[in-house]
Amino acid sequence: MSACSRAGGSDTQAPAAADQGAATEIHLGYFPNVTHAAALVGLEKGFFAKELGATKLSTQQYNAGPDEVGALLGGSLDAAFIGSGPAINAFAKSEGQGVRLIAGATSGGAQLVVRNGITSAADLKGKTVATPQLANTQDIALKKWLSDNKLTVGTGAGDVKVTNADNATTLDLFKKGDIDAAWAPAPWSSRLVIEGGAKVLVDERSLWPDGKFPTTVLVVRTQFLQQHPQTVQALLKGELDAVDWAAANKADAETAVNDQLKKLTGKALAQNVIDDSWGQILLTTDPLASRFPELAKDQVTAGVVKTAPAVKGFADFTLLNKVLQAAGKPAVDAAGLDQK
Repeated sequence: MSACSRAGGSDTQAPAAADQGAATEIHLGYFPNVTHAAALVGLEKGFFAKELGATKLSTQQYNAGPDEVGALLGGSLDAAFIGSGPAINAFAKSEGQGVRLIAGATSGGAQLVVRNGITSAADLKGKTVATPQLANTQDIALKKWLSDNKLTVGTGAGDVKVTNADNATTLDLFKKGDIDAAWAPAPWSSRLVIEGGAKVLVDERSLWPDGKFPTTVLVVRTQFLQQHPQTVQALLKGELDAVDWAAANKADAETAVNDQLKKLTGKALAQNVIDDSWGQILLTTDPLASRFPELAKDQVTAGVVKTAPAVKGFADFTLLNKVLQAAGKPAVDAAGLDQK
C-alpha cells in the first residue's frame, strides 16, 4: 500500500507533510500506449530503477485517465503518467490539494480517424464516434472540436453519437462497422488506419500553436511529493534519461516501446504501426504549462463540467528544474500555474 492508503484514505485534504527521505516503494501508473513512450522506455531500459535505487518501483497500467484519477485520489498510486484532461480533473476534484503536475511526457499523438466517405465535420452528423473513456483527454478534445464545428452530441439524426470503449474494442468495433470514427491516441489511431482502413480527418497537432499540446504529463500525489521529494526527483531524473535516450536512439527506442507493449498486451505492434505512431509524437519533459488554462476551458465547451476548473497552483516544477539544471538544460516555464 502507499503511504496514503496506510494512513487510511484519500489525501485530498491532507495537511503539509514533512520530508521523510526516500520512499521504500513508489506506485506508478501509466498506459500501454505509444503516447506513454517516456514511461515505457524508462521501464524497459531500467532508467527509473537505476535512479530510484533501493526504492521499489511498483507499476499499474490503465486504459484511460479517469480510472487512474480514482487510483491517485484513493491513494493506491503515488505518481502517474496521465492525460492532461484527467490530470486537471484530479486537481479539481481534490479542491487543489490532491495532486501536483511535475513534468510533461508527450506532445502530440492523437487523431480523429474516420471511415471512407467522411471528409468533413458535417459528414459526422448521424454517425457514431468512439473515445477511450468519458471525460478522458481524447473525449474532451473530440467534444470541443464538435462544438467548434457547430455539431451537437446526441442520438438524433443531426447529432453525433459519442460512445466510449477501450482502445482495443474500438478497433474491433470499427472493423465490424459498428462505429464510424474514433478520436484515439497512438498507436490506436495508427492501427485504425493501417489495420482498419480508416482515414485521418484531424491530427490534433493542427489545432494547437506550433503543433504542440500536452497529451501525456506526469503528476504526483501532493502528500507523496512532500514526504518523499528525493524519490520524486529520482523518478524525474529517470524520465529525463529516458526522453534523452529515445531522442538519440529512435530505432532502439521504438523497439523498447514495442517490447514493453508486448509484455503488457501479449502482442507487439507491426513495424509500420510503431513507425506511424512515433511520427505523431514528441517526447518532452516540458508540460507545456501555457496550454492548461485553455485545456480547462475546453472541458466546459465539451460539456464535461459547467465551470472551468482552476489550474492556479496545479504545477510544481521545482524538482524538474533542478534535474534539468543539473543536466545543463533550460528550466521549463510554469506559465503561472505554480502561483495560487
